[in-house]
Amino acid sequence: MRVPSRANPGASVASVTGEQRVERPNKVRLVALLGPAFVASIAYVDPGNVGANLSAGATYGYGLVWVLVAASAMAALVQYQSAKLGLVTGRSLTSLVEAWLTQSGRPRAWIWAYGAQAFVVAIATDLAEVVGGALALYLLFGVPLWLGSLIVGVLSVLLLHALRRRGEHVFELAVGGVLAIVVVGFVGALAFAPPSWPRTIEGLVPFVPDQKAWLLVAAMLGATVMPHAIYLHSSLAVDRHFRNGRRLHPLPELLRAQRWDVGSALAVAGTVNIAMLLLAATTLQDAGGDTIEAAYHVFMTTLGPLAAVIFAIGLLASGIGSAIVGTHAGSRVLKDLAPVRLSPTVRRVATVAPAVLILITGVSPTVVLVVSQAVLSFGIALAVVPLALFTRSPRVMGDHADGVGMQIVNALITVALIALNIVTIATL
Repeated sequence: MRVPSRANPGASVASVTGEQRVERPNKVRLVALLGPAFVASIAYVDPGNVGANLSAGATYGYGLVWVLVAASAMAALVQYQSAKLGLVTGRSLTSLVEAWLTQSGRPRAWIWAYGAQAFVVAIATDLAEVVGGALALYLLFGVPLWLGSLIVGVLSVLLLHALRRRGEHVFELAVGGVLAIVVVGFVGALAFAPPSWPRTIEGLVPFVPDQKAWLLVAAMLGATVMPHAIYLHSSLAVDRHFRNGRRLHPLPELLRAQRWDVGSALAVAGTVNIAMLLLAATTLQDAGGDTIEAAYHVFMTTLGPLAAVIFAIGLLASGIGSAIVGTHAGSRVLKDLAPVRLSPTVRRVATVAPAVLILITGVSPTVVLVVSQAVLSFGIALAVVPLALFTRSPRVMGDHADGVGMQIVNALITVALIALNIVTIATL
């Protein structure tokens, strides 16, 4: 595969090799460089995670804890690679794919096809976000699902527009605040029903209970390693750490900060995901229901109204926050790969509108959540394969190209993801 060179990846990025300090000319504190990974990590605790993890815990108890641990480890590695790609090249993953397809002489339709699948991934993401937010409004206030979906969809577009206008730092702080509410909602609910820690440890041993579990494994993986977050993270890193095509700080410093950023953000997201599964394993396994609605009512009757409300607030924050990030991801994909130029507002509405329309048809919200996450799992390979190819290439990454060890790890992750896709299709 001939990839774009670092000096000419389809459009000149030679300016990114220069560095200037336009902020904090003295020593840059590590904490000041954190942020992009926390925006991306909200995608890892979205309502799709809630639906998939509750179903897994209610059906198989503690048996699939290992899936979340493995998926979180994969996610941390892949997200760092995406951030590194953006920091080294000054380009997003999707723009580099577009440049490579253009330089390789393939028909323009190839670019549109790749852009279409990435856009479908973003739509599937927003399906989960809007459905989850609508469910939370229904549980908390009795708002009809179709109206709740409309509220969440419109609110996500308006908030994204308002926050982006105020700059990257404000955007990161706002999404980080939403993430904090999600953490309190799900980890706080777990405090009302402490899990069995010995059984949790047993669940760390890889084991697939039966053939039907493969779909849940795929859904949990698709909800944790999010393709749209892979596409978006490179853009977030560029938006935050570049100005006028030039880095704001030295590259080694930025890469070190990103390791801390990704590690801490994904540790938080992984903890929340495991808390969701443990909550279901503790309270739902013998309750005869594995849907979000059933979980809410079980919490209400067995743990009390406070626990149920805390859970629902976490779900609402998860839906709105991840809808903002998912809509932003879809907008960036369309910006890089759409065959026509579209305004940011049109791109954002096009990403979120299908979710509202699907809910109006009356499809079961939890079914939509779980199936949408399984769909996402099939888009993962189309994100991680070009990412791995770009980050291993000295022409793209220069001295920061992946070494042999990292290339092997990337290959193993890619093979594992594709193999899971094949097994899932075979067992449907």
